[in-house]
Amino acid sequence: MTHKVSIDGLADAVMKELNEYKDLSTEDMKKDVRKAAQTVKKDIQANAPRKSGKYAKSWSIKTDKETSETLALIVHSRNKYQLAHLLEKGHAKRGGGRTAAQPHIAPAEEHGAEELESLIRRDLSKNG
Repeated sequence: MTHKVSIDGLADAVMKELNEYKDLSTEDMKKDVRKAAQTVKKDIQANAPRKSGKYAKSWSIKTDKETSETLALIVHSRNKYQLAHLLEKGHAKRGGGRTAAQPHIAPAEEHGAEELESLIRRDLSKNG
């Protein structure tokens, strides 16, 4: 795609193209962040300790902050948030001793970060 641009208009033409690239990249990255958050939620739900299943079902995604250029999502337990740390790290029992840790949040977070990185790399190479 070629455009004839005068020397005087070169800076404006370059800025226009860079802004278009930024807009494409921003939308792709927001889509990737949403997809990675969904993956983290599903991983936590799949690997969460089960007694009645209510704890696993309590996980959801909340938008923390969204602007035209940023998106921050939080994956959290809606109504069983008190259990998350206790199950993930283990805790002291009333009569002495400790319960075993049942890591299910940290592995999901790690997997989500890896997926987000690969999605962003793919989209940037596609747009570039």
